[in-house]
Amino acid sequence: MAQSAYIKFVTGSLVPALTLDELKEKLLHYREQLSLTAKQLGWEYDEAGFPYTIETKPEGEGKWFYLKGINPLYKYIVIGVGSEKNQEEDRHYVQVVLPDDATHGDKSKGNEFCKYLGKLLKAELHLFNGRIMYFNPRK
Repeated sequence: MAQSAYIKFVTGSLVPALTLDELKEKLLHYREQLSLTAKQLGWEYDEAGFPYTIETKPEGEGKWFYLKGINPLYKYIVIGVGSEKNQEEDRHYVQVVLPDDATHGDKSKGNEFCKYLGKLLKAELHLFNGRIMYFNPRK
């Protein structure tokens, strides 16, 4: 059965919602940061740190895209955006889905990307195992 993690935008989050294009920009920025780290270390870390290409399909246009693995240790991760009703207001989120045939590497990278985005956007992160991490400022 597929597993999902959610990055929920709550009160105190940096942004109220993200579009797919903005989400892709955040992932590309993450990859760029890895390549700069790789340059400093003198090691091609960016391919190990982000072993995916960003792919889209016509049926997912405007709703989701997926990260396709570039080596056998990684298959793919599906990422989409959505919203839900929460006490009379829309609450937007990013959903990260591990399909049934995802590898352990995909799950590790999925957790890594979720934590990066959650921290960057000061959001509430619901991990694949059901645990919640709060990166948003709370009183």
